[in-house]
Amino acid sequence: MLTLGIILAFTIALFVWGKFSPDIVAMISMLALFLSGILNLDETLSGFSNPTVIMIAGLFIIGEGLSRTGWTAIAGQKFVKLAGKSTSKLLVIVTLGSGLLSGFVSNTGTVAALLPVSITAAWSAGTLPSKLLMPVAFGSNAGGLLTLTGSPTNIIVSDYLIEQHQNGFSFFEFALIGVPLLIIAILYFKFFGMKMLPKVQTQNKPDDLNSEMSKWIKEFSIGDNMYRLRIRSMSPLINTQIKTWDFESQYNISIVRLRRRHPKPLKREHAFVEFPDHNTEMRYHDIITVKGNFEDVDRFILDYKLGVIPSEFNQNELKKELINQEIGLVEVLVTDTSYLIGKNVPLGTYLSKQGIQLLGVKREGKPINDDININIKAGDSFIIRGSWEKIEDLKSVYRNLIILGSPEAMSKNVDILNTKSYIALGIMLLMIVLLAFKLLPGAIAVLLCAGIMLLTGCVPIQKAYKDISWVSVVMIAAMIPMGIALQKTGAAQEISNLLIQTFGESHPIILMGGIFILTTIFSQTINNSATAVLMAPIAYMAAIGIGISPRPFLMTVAASASTAYMTPMGTTTNAMVMGAGGYKFMDYLKVGTPLLIITFLASLILIPLFWPLELID
Repeated sequence: MLTLGIILAFTIALFVWGKFSPDIVAMISMLALFLSGILNLDETLSGFSNPTVIMIAGLFIIGEGLSRTGWTAIAGQKFVKLAGKSTSKLLVIVTLGSGLLSGFVSNTGTVAALLPVSITAAWSAGTLPSKLLMPVAFGSNAGGLLTLTGSPTNIIVSDYLIEQHQNGFSFFEFALIGVPLLIIAILYFKFFGMKMLPKVQTQNKPDDLNSEMSKWIKEFSIGDNMYRLRIRSMSPLINTQIKTWDFESQYNISIVRLRRRHPKPLKREHAFVEFPDHNTEMRYHDIITVKGNFEDVDRFILDYKLGVIPSEFNQNELKKELINQEIGLVEVLVTDTSYLIGKNVPLGTYLSKQGIQLLGVKREGKPINDDININIKAGDSFIIRGSWEKIEDLKSVYRNLIILGSPEAMSKNVDILNTKSYIALGIMLLMIVLLAFKLLPGAIAVLLCAGIMLLTGCVPIQKAYKDISWVSVVMIAAMIPMGIALQKTGAAQEISNLLIQTFGESHPIILMGGIFILTTIFSQTINNSATAVLMAPIAYMAAIGIGISPRPFLMTVAASASTAYMTPMGTTTNAMVMGAGGYKFMDYLKVGTPLLIITFLASLILIPLFWPLELID
């Protein structure tokens, strides 16, 4: 047991030190348990086949599906719009929104989605990001208690009960404590916490997709010389291919996009041809978006008997026309070593070899729109359009092109819903039904829904492994053996006996309070999932030791493991907002300590109400 104590202390010290990532620390701990002879090979590697770990990995894919199909971006923007210019109302809404989202999407994904819109909203409302970002992080921690899948800690404590041949917690059972604690967090920030949040001057207005669109429209004039035309019944273009007419040389125009509106479309035909090429066939009633000078377009309309759709290309119209979940825009810079220098590229033409479309060019700070054929020079800035994957690939294919910003991040800011968006929402609802009614084992239900998410293209299969937070998954899998070691060596029993001797002789609630305090001390310094793995067997044995149902004690572990309010290293979400909000360590201590104390008292009152401290046979 002494050896185990040394390994456990060393593991906690490495977590607190932060020199190595949590998964590496957990792996070191796991290997130490095997090399010291405490665990055999099967016990050492058991975490990697644990249903909890498989379930958590699948949840990352489902959360990513919601993010990639626009739901998190839309939710974040809606929350901010509801607040208007009121700082107090804005604080309440972002905290509530963060909590609600984190009930179904990972805490990290929630904060990642709300971080840019919250910063933008703070500047728009005349306040500072430091007044909003800590509530976003704390709201996501509290909201993780709304559902079984809201936080890995919930799954860990529920599965531990199942491993002990008891009923686990149901899907929405956590909301009995999660809803009150989220409300407490909101009220705390509205009436007390807002005054304690620091005022930190930062210069971090985010370059999200909407702000980038505004900049591109202004600097590149990408909406200028762009028109929507309809192919009328008398047009000679009907049932002909684009290459038949050679529009670029005859009319100095390019066809940017085509929308099918034929009354009887061909089977399996897409409504949009995002990148018309020379072989694209035009049909009656098609809407073609063209780019060219007004005089040339006017001549084109008259010669080919086309109709004009009189609609101004403002920011929202351009966004709908040019961007969706699969297709994006990005700004690139041509270096003086680029092979593109000296080449002529027509604006609006799709370069099939590169998989991109050139929509705008800026040279020496001014847009070039006079001539549709651009002779490329070093220092030119482009606005290019293509699939998000093709844009991302440009980094590796063309080293002499500098991509400004992150296409991967911007693709998740698209707030335009499409068919895949509703498929992703349906998949999440299916998962909730399967878990809530226990129609399938939890891990199987999540894996099934994650598989559907991949097969339907809501998450690209080639991106699936990238979207899983392997640091979290490996860390949890590698920490499960520590829980086994605590039980195998009798350490968990010793700690639970010590808790009983210290707190349990007076009243079970006092013992429950001791478990809460010990768990929250751990969660301030090491990952909350690792904390739950360590504390679940201790809490269980403590409850059994005094003959009380373990359910309220395991729920206490789940609640207290989500109260890492006092330090920036307790959860990833706390660390995510630290730099963006300009926070210091003492800010977390000052703002988080009162909330932790209130949460502690509320939990000791509420948990026994919903999960009575019943005697067991």
